[in-house]
Amino acid sequence: MSRRDAGAAARDLRAALLACGDRIVREGFSPDEAAADFAATCAGPPARGRRRDEPLAVYPQVGRAALCFGAYGSEARVRGWLPGLPQRLAPGEVARLRPVDPVSAPAAALCDLGARGLENLPVPQVTARDAGRYLTMGFVLAEDGEGKVALSAHRMLMIGPDRLGLWMLPSRRLREMAAAAHARGAGLPVSVNIGVPPAVAVASATGSAHLPPRWSKLSLAGALAGAPVALSAGVTPGVRVLSHAEVVVEGEILAESAPEALPGRPLGGSMPEFLGYDGHGQEDLAVLRVTSVRTRPSAVFQAVVGPGREQSVILGLGGALTLALALGAEGAAIHDLRFSHAGGGMLLLFIALGRDRPADLAPLAARAVALCPFAKTVVFVDSDVDLGCEEDVLWAMTTRAQLADDCHAIPGQRPMRMDPSQSPDFLAAKGTGSLKCYVDATVPPALWSEFRRSFEPA
Repeated sequence: MSRRDAGAAARDLRAALLACGDRIVREGFSPDEAAADFAATCAGPPARGRRRDEPLAVYPQVGRAALCFGAYGSEARVRGWLPGLPQRLAPGEVARLRPVDPVSAPAAALCDLGARGLENLPVPQVTARDAGRYLTMGFVLAEDGEGKVALSAHRMLMIGPDRLGLWMLPSRRLREMAAAAHARGAGLPVSVNIGVPPAVAVASATGSAHLPPRWSKLSLAGALAGAPVALSAGVTPGVRVLSHAEVVVEGEILAESAPEALPGRPLGGSMPEFLGYDGHGQEDLAVLRVTSVRTRPSAVFQAVVGPGREQSVILGLGGALTLALALGAEGAAIHDLRFSHAGGGMLLLFIALGRDRPADLAPLAARAVALCPFAKTVVFVDSDVDLGCEEDVLWAMTTRAQLADDCHAIPGQRPMRMDPSQSPDFLAAKGTGSLKCYVDATVPPALWSEFRRSFEPA
């Protein structure tokens, strides 16, 4: 793909999909059947134990937008769409990025789906155990008029013809902005953008709190795309939308909450989570009242099945960018960073170090999990190890470490509820209290000559 084509793909999902050669089209599947089919035949780890990348799978729907899974199911494919993304996500490489602020564009001609527009979208229920139908690739954009911007993805349960229930972690900027609006006695106007530019999807997975001054997620998306992201005025006062989104939902987050269950049903599970297990229903989802649903002509409705390579790629690239940007000069010894798909793009972090590395890796490991609190296991390797090849990382762990001694606890960590191995019952059954660790699979500098690979250039 040429740099020009990559730039177009970065700024428009439709252009990216046209450039995708690994595509299948399957007719005659309802949204629920399509989700089940994709999970059974295409989804990768941690949904299923498949080594191959996920293909782009399109399921046409009669009279509605086509349902799409798998677009982000190949890290190489997504990297090819982002001309500004460094090949190595080392702090020194990422520091060369420069923010590219978004620009205003004329409002696109969109098709109005009417007052009950949510019901006209092909929203699947991924498993029979799910609390209901979820928007899984909806990117919420909110602005407070004073320069603060929130851009983030959330699971959103359809709890009524014009109501969505959003789960927002306490650390999310969107939650902070909604609370501020509610304190003023107002709702928070937002747009929910589905089928967004790939640069936006990856940038949204970074942590706002750790971005350098002058950066926002939108300016980071522009840096990854090599050109500004376009925003247009919505039909709701105070709302802007992503100009190239396939589907745009507008509304406001109200000062009320709802349990993560359909009316009349008990609280239970939510939907499959990124780490491969069913999620837990929350007592108090934020309620978004929908005022408008519009689509591009011949729209593509993008969704994920939860765990799988697709979500792992987005979360992993976003997490590595977060860590690289936040570490800055602290990460001078880092040659590359990567979150493994095996950890859902969040739990398992690989860090390749240059020869000029610290003797004590404990402070760097503790700093990494502080910046990326979902990270659970950090594996340090040497710079000759390819982080994109998990067999290579395992080879380093096998031949450059004695795991009985080279695996170290990272103290002072809180359990993460969605990881069942961090539950009190599991820890009691295993007889352990350690939650996070790092592995030193690096060669002592004085012994490097004994560990030179046989086929490494002299």
